[in-house]
Amino acid sequence: MRNIVHDEAFTGLEAAIVLIAFVVVAAVFSYVVLGAGFFTTQKSQEVVHSGVSQASSSMQIVGDVFGLSSDNTNVTTVRYSIQITAGGSSIDMSKVQMTWSTTSTVENINPVSNLSVDDTTPGTGAWSIGERKFGNTDNLLEPGEIMTIYVQPTNGIGSNTKFDLEIKPSIGASLSLTRTIPAGVNAVNKLY
Repeated sequence: MRNIVHDEAFTGLEAAIVLIAFVVVAAVFSYVVLGAGFFTTQKSQEVVHSGVSQASSSMQIVGDVFGLSSDNTNVTTVRYSIQITAGGSSIDMSKVQMTWSTTSTVENINPVSNLSVDDTTPGTGAWSIGERKFGNTDNLLEPGEIMTIYVQPTNGIGSNTKFDLEIKPSIGASLSLTRTIPAGVNAVNKLY
């Protein structure tokens, strides 16, 4: 009788199994790579949308800035009007923070307890909305609406004093307002 010796070579079936294994491994690898790419693309898209929303919700000063004085020696209140820049989104004024600074002092200016009521005398260390134009009585500064803001720092500001008021909305870029009190202080002073 003759002995049949088996060769150690691949048969067609074994070659097919190895080929299928390579294809499955390649498919799983490509799925993982594509998934990571889609995840990265989605995160990039979120960052872009977040950046656009923050940049688009900025505000600007409308008209002149005035310093008001009750004793004609110190400016006690600063009045200015703001609106949303073109293409910007609404800003919730109840979440706006303000920081007042001069060469000798820095203080946080808080909103009055009820911003919904027009108030031209916020009290020391506070700010209020004095007038709303082209809008409603809510606390949202919306496109096309103008709000007149009254800011009263804790201490009055003497003549020739430079101050900086930083207006920081909850979302978006802050607005810096830098002005100098004139040499002669009157009841109403235009600030430059």
